[in-house]
Amino acid sequence: MNDGELVRQILNGNSNAFRFLVAKHQRLVLHIVGRIVQRQEDVEDICQDVFIKVFRKLKHFRGDSKLSTWIAKIAYNTSISHVRKPLKNEHSYDESPGLIANEKDGELNQRKIEKEEAKKYLLEMIEELPVHYRTVLTLYHLEEFSYKEIEEITEMPEGTIKSYLSRARKILKEKLEKVVEIEKTNIFTDYV
Repeated sequence: MNDGELVRQILNGNSNAFRFLVAKHQRLVLHIVGRIVQRQEDVEDICQDVFIKVFRKLKHFRGDSKLSTWIAKIAYNTSISHVRKPLKNEHSYDESPGLIANEKDGELNQRKIEKEEAKKYLLEMIEELPVHYRTVLTLYHLEEFSYKEIEEITEMPEGTIKSYLSRARKILKEKLEKVVEIEKTNIFTDYV
């Protein structure tokens, strides 16, 4: 079903069509919201707000862009608005569950743990980036939007998007190089 037909079905009261829209775009919305909003306990609520806004504003969708781009723009704007609000009761909790190696599958589990730790570390480094860098990086690399689509979503000029992507990659590369250098040093000193 194409975007136009899906919108028509929803506007005609087909609740299954809206469920389909949510299922199809929930990963996109979660990625955008999750990259902008730092407090994990707020992410789910904001994602729900995004889909409520999508439902309410759907009659205004003109089809000038892809439906996913239009939804991404709503997710982006909703997240940015949330981040700009003053925080109440700010708490910092580490809710990341630890991985426990099983002795039977020692080597396999060790690789899995290392891969999970590397992924977690990379995501932590991305989270440390300024919000615009995180957002552009997510939209371009994880959601695979074009520069033009990112421009529509964020209302940033294409040159700014390219610049933010370049800076974000450079920062991540520098951080990773530091980690690799530290690891090399630690490995060397462990054997001396």
